[in-house]
Amino acid sequence: MEIHYAEEHGFTREELERLFLSVGWSSGHFPEKLVLSMQNFSTVVSARADGRLVGLICAMDDGIMNAYVHYLLVDPAFQGEAIGRTLVAHVKEKYRDYLRIAVIAYDDELHFYENCGFVKSKNASPMFITSLWT
Repeated sequence: MEIHYAEEHGFTREELERLFLSVGWSSGHFPEKLVLSMQNFSTVVSARADGRLVGLICAMDDGIMNAYVHYLLVDPAFQGEAIGRTLVAHVKEKYRDYLRIAVIAYDDELHFYENCGFVKSKNASPMFITSLWT
């Protein structure tokens, strides 16, 4: 099955709910908010198989120096097909002239991000005021 990648911001609540819940992310319980958030990200690249949303990556940026990858998710039925790596490559290409591309990775995903070229900081830690349960 061929995967098609595109920069887009318009998604249905149903497709976002399905994708986010497929990976167990609690934000999938707030599909209306997800629809609005996708419209506000600087960059959203989707991965679709036969029109079905199977992955996406979202990034925010300051327009010149810093970009931050907020979401990267791939439907478990499509994991292992280099979709996540391809989505990261799209973001790296778009922000190639920026001084920093950052991501907050869950500990069990560090290896994936390191394989994509990210380096774990030795002197910084992510901090949150509030948090979803996943």
